[in-house]
Order: sequence, then structure tokens, then C-alpha cells
Amino acid sequence: MTTPDIAARRVLGAIAALVVGTLTLSACGGNASADSDTNSKGGGGTSAKTSTAKIVISAKDGATNASINATGVQVSNGRLTDVKMTVAGSGQAVEGVVSANGASWKPKEQLERGTKYQISATAKDASGKTSAANSIFTTVSSSNSFIGTYTPDNGTTVGVGMPVSFTFDKVIGDKKAVQSHITVTSSSGQQVVGHWFGAQRLDFRPQEYWKAGSKVTMKIDLDGVEGANGVYGVQKKTVTFTVGRSQVSTVDVNTQTMTVVRDGQTLKSLPISSGSPEHTTYNGQMVISEKFTQTRMNSQTVGLGGEYDIPDVPHAMRLTSSGTFIHGNYWYNKANPPFGQTGTSHGCVGLADVQGAQGATNAKWFYDNSLIGDVVIVKNSPDKTVAPDNGLNGWNLAWSEWTAGSAA
Repeated sequence: MTTPDIAARRVLGAIAALVVGTLTLSACGGNASADSDTNSKGGGGTSAKTSTAKIVISAKDGATNASINATGVQVSNGRLTDVKMTVAGSGQAVEGVVSANGASWKPKEQLERGTKYQISATAKDASGKTSAANSIFTTVSSSNSFIGTYTPDNGTTVGVGMPVSFTFDKVIGDKKAVQSHITVTSSSGQQVVGHWFGAQRLDFRPQEYWKAGSKVTMKIDLDGVEGANGVYGVQKKTVTFTVGRSQVSTVDVNTQTMTVVRDGQTLKSLPISSGSPEHTTYNGQMVISEKFTQTRMNSQTVGLGGEYDIPDVPHAMRLTSSGTFIHGNYWYNKANPPFGQTGTSHGCVGLADVQGAQGATNAKWFYDNSLIGDVVIVKNSPDKTVAPDNGLNGWNLAWSEWTAGSAA
């Protein structure tokens, strides 16, 4: 016979076992998300729902080489409701833009290299269920990335001789990978080929000068491209420029004159003074790469002694990186002007001018009528032909030599 105490203990034990079993079932079959929902069916059981919105942050949590261009947030089966991006540590906000359909978000500005960021994003699906995602990451560092400084700039109008020229801030080991991610095309249909000068400079040009009036498009898709071991590109953009009228000017050292031809017609013939017999002017095709209304010229910066230091050389246009210019000259011998007569410079091509760059002079006329990218050809000088990488002067290479320098 069972006593009342023993019977009571058995009943309590059975109840406790039932409660434990129920808790165990709940823990295994439930959902830890705060987005769960419960629907009753037939008076018993539960059914949990989670959001179908799936958020993807392109920079993975913990990444140390995130893109400074392509980092962003995307969602499928839903719309982004909030995205916050900050500089980790400082909390400085990074402004961004959500697409019109709410499916993506990206920063307004390019991110900084070697910087730690944090992104927190939330989204809702069609039924209003919320999902969230977070990532803390660091963008690719300066030491592990490369960029290319290029010319010409977007939206500019240039002369027919202007090449596309990249100078990279790191030595490029995989030239083929880098070159294949830069494409240059022209509305003229001209074939455009790249040529490497060493391991840090890549120029593009057609076989002949650009067609006047054509539009040139350069697509840079280097973001994430491994240019050398562990060194990645960070640039991704499209650049367009316009080729203006055709102007090619020819300097004849024998006659000390320059003939300016525009669109096939002679525009003007100007007396010049080229390099002296001791400091001759390079021969060859040279491209105007910079223009200065006035600039300082110091002989020591081009490997000479203290021959000259002129603080205000007027109407100066650079032809080589080594220091050859076509420019105005106001310090000439007024009693016996050299223009059209003899070479007196240290290698530059001089035109008559006045101090202050204000007068209606030959130098000012040529300056005002020239574009960056115009061609100046020097012939009949006793000097050698200018090196093709001394300035933007790759036109001095035959097409077969040019294409032989392509890595693509």
C-alpha cells in the first residue's frame, strides 16, 4: 500500500519530467531571431518565420584589403531601411546613397586607403520582417596598392598628338594584367595600342595622330587587379576627352622659322631662335604637355651650371620632361634680334615676346592658338631625335616598335 507522501512525490516528479521535456522541445524547435512569428493551426503547435531579405556587405567582416571604390551594401528580396557607415574608432560618419529601388547603398565619395570602417545595415522583406548585417573591415593599404596618375583629364579638349599616359606609383610586375584592364577607344575607329616604357609607365596611342573631332574613351578597371605580388589596383572609372582641330607646327632649324599648319592649311610662319651650336635642340615629333603664362626657368634644374635663372619666362609650353620648351623671349639683344637668324638658346625654341606676357607678340599668338596635345616637329637640327619617353613623345617610335612594347 502506497502512503500519501510517496504518492504525492511521484505526482510531482511526473509533472517535473513533463515540464523539462516541454522546455527541451521548445529550445530545439524554436527560433532565436527577434523576427520570429507564431501562427496557430488546429489549436496546437508553433511555426516560426524569418525575414527573406538577404543583406550582403561587399567588404567581409575582418577583411584587410577592401576596395575603396566598390565597397557597398546590397539586398535581395527586400529593401534597405537603414545603412550606417562610420570610420571605426572615431565614429566619423561616411555619407552614402540608397538606390531608388532600395536594393543597394554605396558611399558618396571614394574611401580612404588603409582605413578601418564599420557598416551596419537593416532591411525589410515584403511582409515587413527585418534582417540585419554588420561588418568591420579595413581598406587596402597604400603599401599594398597602386594607382596610376594619368593624362589627359576627363572632359578636356586636346591636340591630335596627345597620348593617353599612365605613370604608376609602384613597379608593375604583371604588365599584362594591368594593361588588359585599361581600354582606350576612339569614335574614329582607330586602333589604339598600349606601350610600356619600363615598369611604371604605360602610354596608349593610335598608329597615326588622332582624327580631329573624335571622342576618346578610357575605361580604367584596375580595382582589385594584382599588379605585383600582393599589390592591388584601386582605380575604377571612365574618362573621356575630345580631340580638337588638327594643328602641327614644324620648326626648321636651317631657316630658323616655324610653320603652323591647322587642318591641312598653313596658318602662319613665325621667326624663331632655336638652340645654340653649344646647346642644340632635339629633332623629332614633340607634344605640348603643359602651358604656363609665365614660369621660372633655372639652368641648374636641367643639369647645367648657373647660366640663367629667369623668374618670369612668358608663354612657356613644355615639349620634353628634360626641360625643352617653346616659349617667349624678352631678354634678347634688341639691337640684333636672333629670331629668324640664328640659334641662341640652351635648347629651347624661342619666340619674340615682352616681359609680363601682355603684348601682342608672336609668342602670345602661338600660345593662345595652341592646345595641350598639339604637335611641334623639329627638323634639321644637329642634335639627335628626342627619346620617345622624354615627355609625351612616343610618336618617334615606328608602329612596329610601338606594338612590340605592348603586354596585352
